[in-house]
Amino acid sequence: MTRTAVVAGVGPGLGESLARKFAAEGCQVGLFARSADYIEELAGDLPEPGEGLAVTTDLTDVEATRAGFETVREAFGSVDVLVNHASSPSWSGLMDTSVEAFERSWAVNGRGAFVCSQEAVGDMLETGGGTVLFTGATSAVRSLGGAIGFTAAKFAARGMAMDIAQEFGPEGVHVAHVVLDGQIDTPDVRERFPDRDEDTFLDPDEVAETYWHLVERDHVDTQPFEVHITNGPGNSEFM
Repeated sequence: MTRTAVVAGVGPGLGESLARKFAAEGCQVGLFARSADYIEELAGDLPEPGEGLAVTTDLTDVEATRAGFETVREAFGSVDVLVNHASSPSWSGLMDTSVEAFERSWAVNGRGAFVCSQEAVGDMLETGGGTVLFTGATSAVRSLGGAIGFTAAKFAARGMAMDIAQEFGPEGVHVAHVVLDGQIDTPDVRERFPDRDEDTFLDPDEVAETYWHLVERDHVDTQPFEVHITNGPGNSEFM
């Protein structure tokens, strides 16, 4: 069965790895991001048998986001898989964070994921089910201090994931929240931390395998809600 997947928030690193993995497994993949050139190039380079569709979308724009889903439906049909992957970091504390910066983090991680979930779950209820995945972070589970906008937004997204899981799990919608307890290995991260051991980074291709496992689960009556991904106890905030 060919699935239609939307990855909301695609960029170099895990977003790209998710798109490539889902395409390799045969999915038709809608790529949502503001960077038109990047996602258009990626859409044309996805592995077979999948197919990509670049949808230039600002996830802080509600109407543009809804229009993006309609574009995907027109090309591929109803959405079967959604990955709420977009993020807007805000690395400052209470007294140093502007209202505008706080609201932007919430607009992407919170409201953006809410709108995407409404659109995708609406399709899933009509077709008998599907999968919604949320990309979380350590800050979605435990505040580290000094990142109030990011932490509040990630807590909000985790709460939404819980609520959607409880409301629509009985109707065949599997919802999972993935806690990334570490930094994804990207060229940009390597440049920022040139002296850090490569073993301290999370391999985006390996992480994408875990996401796909949550989609292609063998037993629908055993559905994990929260998965923590780390690269070892020495680098984990939880172990």
